[in-house]
Amino acid sequence: MFDFILSKYNYWIYIILMMIGFYAMIGKKNLVKKIIGINIFQTAIILFFISTAAKGGGTLPIVEHAHGNGIHHIHAASYVNPLPHVLMLTAIVVMVSTLGVALAIVIAIYRRYSTLEEDEILEQRK
Repeated sequence: MFDFILSKYNYWIYIILMMIGFYAMIGKKNLVKKIIGINIFQTAIILFFISTAAKGGGTLPIVEHAHGNGIHHIHAASYVNPLPHVLMLTAIVVMVSTLGVALAIVIAIYRRYSTLEEDEILEQRK
């Protein structure tokens, strides 16, 4: 049992990162800390998906010597799936744009309320 847990150490690291990000989103009252928590959470998910696409002994999904009239048998199981990597590139773009929008909103909130603490903002709104 311990060997199984130890062999999957990267997944445990991702779970720890996700929980740190989740705690920052839920437990912290400062809006910038919440944004940092969101980014940690998103980064952990991206790392998780990229690591699931890894395959021992896998090769790049490029068919070599495919020109000519020869018939080549392609063994799909020997190739690494590129789809998770492509999807995570899209997720990185979404993460960066989410960060930009969140920081712009935080700046607007700070200009209006002169604070970034959630409790103080809610108190001023009453």
